[in-house]
This record gives sequence, C-alpha cells and structure tokens, in this order.
Amino acid sequence: KLAAECQSAGYPGTLIPYKCDLSNEEEILSMFSAIKTLHQGVDVCINNAGLARPEPLLSGKTEGWRTMIDVNVLAVSICTREAYQSMKERNIDDGHIININSMNGHSVVPQSVVHFYSATKYAVTALTEGLRQELREAKTHIRATCISPGLVETGFAFKLHDNDPERAAATYESIRCLKAEDMANAVIYVLSAPPHVQIGDIQMRPTEQIS
Repeated sequence: KLAAECQSAGYPGTLIPYKCDLSNEEEILSMFSAIKTLHQGVDVCINNAGLARPEPLLSGKTEGWRTMIDVNVLAVSICTREAYQSMKERNIDDGHIININSMNGHSVVPQSVVHFYSATKYAVTALTEGLRQELREAKTHIRATCISPGLVETGFAFKLHDNDPERAAATYESIRCLKAEDMANAVIYVLSAPPHVQIGDIQMRPTEQIS
C-alpha cells in the first residue's frame, strides 16, 4: 500500500516491501540475503522497528519483556551486524547505520508501563556508541547515529495500550505530536551531513511535551 502511495505521489526512487518478522533471526537473515541477491547489498541501514508492552518491573509478564528485548535490542544488533558485513564485502566506506532510539533511552519517566521499554532504549544508546567505537577501530568511515524522538504520532501507543484504544488515542490528542515526516527530515539531515561530520544523537520532542 505504501509503495503504491509513493509511486502515485510521484516520489523518485522505488519502495520495495519485504515481509520480515524482526523477532525471528532466520527471517532477518533471509531478508538480507534477498537484498544481496536483488540489490547487491546495503549502504544505509535505518533500524526503525520498536515496540513497548505494558509490563511493569514488579508485575510484568516475561513474554512481554522478551518481545521488547527481541525487537528493540537483538533485532537492532543483528541488522547492524548484517548491514556492516554487507558494506564490508563491497568495500563501502561511507555507509551509515541509523538507530531510531527514543527520549526514553536518555531518561526514565514515572510511568511503570514503559520502564522496561526504557531499559531497552538505554541499550540502544549504548549499542550506538559501541558501534561508533568499533567502526573507528575497523578504520572505516561508516557512521553511526541515534535519532531519539519524544512523542511521535504513529501506531506505537495503540500497541502499548492494545486493550484500551481510547487511552491510546488520547496519547496523541493531548499535545501536538511529532509526525512521521519530522522523523524522515531528521534522517535526511543526518545522511546529508558532510563525510567528516558524524552526528551522534538527535534528541527531539514536541514543543508542548513536558517529560
């Protein structure tokens, strides 16, 4: 659907969808294999997938915690590894790996339903800096960046509060939230920086957001 919308809007380039369950390593590896076959490899990897489950630290279900770890931490790490190996195989020295993090990866808000989620996003903060250091050790010019948004109007809240759609909807009605386009513009800004400039982290939130 999105690919058709992009085409009908006259955007340059082509969006090619590929079904992949990011909690399943085999499917991730299959996706990267298909990319290699069809498009030679990866020059830019944007790790955008992430989710939160309403599982507090004192009463949460292990299954929900595991889902967040699988998608928010392990999938990011696996995709990063595979993207780097793809770049290395083809001598790509100016690639870019961008992790869509969260302001929750820099501060813990007093909302128990997002405390474990926040822990996974703190992990993304550490992973991105660790990646930057390893890329320097490898003597490449591949860059690593975090983009850490506050409240963005997406389906995120509806996944978090999947048993209470009214609460989810209210999340986006209380203030003027960031839009997906704002995130896309941040990605474009990161990618357009001169080769000698590495942007470590963009922290951005709605002007009206308190936390």
